[in-house]
Order: sequence, then C-alpha cells, then structure tokens
Amino acid sequence: MKKISYLGPEGTFTEEALLKFVKSFETITPIPLPTIVDVIKSVDRGEVDEGLIPIENSLEGSVNLTQDFLTFESEAKIIREITIPIRHNLIGKKGVKLEDIKKIVSHPHATAQCRHFLSSKLPNVEIIAANSTAEAVRKIVELDSQTAAIGTKIAADLYGLSVIESDIEDSKDNKTRFVFVGNFIPPKSDHDKTSIVCFLKKDKPGSLYNILKIFAERNINLTKIESRPAKKDIGDYVFMIDMEGHVHDSKIFEAIESLRKNVYMVKILGSYPMFKDD
Repeated sequence: MKKISYLGPEGTFTEEALLKFVKSFETITPIPLPTIVDVIKSVDRGEVDEGLIPIENSLEGSVNLTQDFLTFESEAKIIREITIPIRHNLIGKKGVKLEDIKKIVSHPHATAQCRHFLSSKLPNVEIIAANSTAEAVRKIVELDSQTAAIGTKIAADLYGLSVIESDIEDSKDNKTRFVFVGNFIPPKSDHDKTSIVCFLKKDKPGSLYNILKIFAERNINLTKIESRPAKKDIGDYVFMIDMEGHVHDSKIFEAIESLRKNVYMVKILGSYPMFKDD
C-alpha cells in the first residue's frame, strides 16, 4: 500500500487536502509528520512514496519554507498539486454555545483570517496562540468549556467535539495550494505545469528581461514568477517560475536549454498535471 507523509498532526488542512485526493485512508498509509522539512526528507530518504505539503495561500502568499527547502536542500520533485478552500470553524465541547466562550485557541494565521467574526461576535475573548489549528482543537479537550478553538471539521470529529459556528473566515475566496512531492517526473497529461528555479550568474540590469524574453519568444505562458533570496550575499536572488506545459514538450525543453546558457543554473522543481477542481 502506498505510503504518503503529510504535514501533521492529524486534523490539519493538509490532511483535509490529502483526504480530498485519496477519498479514503483505506487506500493508502497516511503518515503525519510535524514539519514541512520532515515531510520532504521522508521522500528524499525513500521512507514514503510521496509527501504532501502546502506551498501557497491565496491570502498569505507563498510558503517560503516549502519553496526554499525544495530549491536548496532537496532533490524531491513536485509530482501533483491540489487546491482546497480554507474553511475555518469555531469548535468547542458538546453543548457549548457562542455566549459561553471566554477564550479562543488557534494558529495566528487562522485568527487573523477570522478577524471580522471575532470582532463582531466575540469582541472580548482572549486569543491564545497555538502551533497549528489541529493542535488548538486537541488542546481544548483538556481545557474548560469556556475555551474554544478555530480549526477544521475533521479535527472536531477526530477529538469528539462540536462545530459551534462554521465558515467563520473573512474571505470565502481563501484557498491553499498543496503539492505532492516524489522522486520522479510524471508523464505528460493534457494540461501540465512546469516549475523551475533560475540561479543567476551575476545580477545586472536586464537579467529578468533576458529570462522572460526566452519564454515570450516561444509563446510560453508563465503563470507565476517571484524572487527569493539566494542564501548568499544580501541582494542575491533566484527567480522561481511556473509555466504552462510539460518539460517534455519541445518548446518547454528548448526554452529551458536556452535558459541554461544565460544563467548560472536551472533547477527543475517538477513537471506535473495542473489541478482541476471537480
């Protein structure tokens, strides 16, 4: 049975994304791990077949740890992606009502994304930070009934708790993109994406233009481009690029080969099917 590690603990949004993909944990062996780095390392060491980690949120932007570790520390490749809506729930012990709540435990990102609900419905509650929404839900099992958590429905079910209020997030468009990582590049599908990192020989005027020109000349659509520190001197950056197409498409292959002649190094982070929401 396929082993898939994911950013844990149980009850996280990453587990929710994994369940959306596999439908049932009866078809795989899920392995929750405490950090993104642990998940990627489990793939590098061959301890699992695949790993699942967050890479981008529509409100918070890129998950820098994921991007940096795949770029500088790992040879694992992105083999698949999945995007899920982020739905926050107010969770408490059974029978607890909104007016009973005096304290809320959650990850700071979650409480920030529910600011309007908290200010309008629970303006005087004490906010307590947790390392994850799943940890927050687990904690309230041991606390008094006046303490609630913000977390996922699967976490509430896992710990035998109740959803007091659902969909309390400020933005209904809040989504997180997750990627599966493995040790191979999947074959071409009918709708692929390729992710690369460009390491510059030396930063100089026109560096980014020369990179973009290579793709524009071949009519390749870039879906994302951003810079990250190169982990060297201040002011040194790498460019992270997502593009439509598979690395085995002739124009993508030619563009990358042309790029290699103009930059210090090109690292392929993955070439994989784009996510299609059913």
